Amino acid sequence: MTTSAAGQPLIPQPPATVTALRQAIAQIAPAALPAFTRELDQAADQSRQSSDLAPLQRFIAQWAVYVHIQRQPGLAKELRRWEDMAGTGDATKARRAASAIGKILDDAHAELALPPR
Repeated sequence: MTTSAAGQPLIPQPPATVTALRQAIAQIAPAALPAFTRELDQAADQSRQSSDLAPLQRFIAQWAVYVHIQRQPGLAKELRRWEDMAGTGDATKARRAASAIGKILDDAHAELALPPR
């Protein structure tokens, strides 16, 4: 990941389109590109099979939130810290971590004007 000026996002939030999100991920989190492509293929297949755009809409919302978080190094670091705490095996810590992770995701959805998860 590239660095930013103190507290500034690495890049502006891109539009919530497959192309713009792919370009953003290539820039700020290239290691995530294989997962992005795999999940896009799955969402497209599900949409085709069901004749419903909901799987693609969920995919775009999920990756827009991912980019929103990853473009902010401090927020991304905080999320990773909570994710690590959730995996410690301590139930109390895991509940606290799940709550903090939920708040980060809810805040990202709200900032992007996406429907709640």
